[in-house]
Amino acid sequence: MWICRRSTKSRFRDEPFVDVLPAGSVPETRSVRGTNICRMAVVRPQNRDTAVVLVAEDNLTKGASGQAIQCMNIMFGFAETAGLDVPAFL
Repeated sequence: MWICRRSTKSRFRDEPFVDVLPAGSVPETRSVRGTNICRMAVVRPQNRDTAVVLVAEDNLTKGASGQAIQCMNIMFGFAETAGLDVPAFL
């Protein structure tokens, strides 16, 4: 396993809204529609010594509105995921 992907997966292991995809996967915007989830993949194009991080997120939910709710939850001692654990729409 490539070291960069392994350290990325380790770093975000306990983050409730970050999903590091398996090797060879590419994040798709349709999989994050209406959610506060950020899906990411680390790839090495043509096996070079360059890492490319691909990310898919819904800017309407993961953007300012989702961040505001997440920060409010933390400030007031609620679970970080409160109100953000179901899609805003389907």
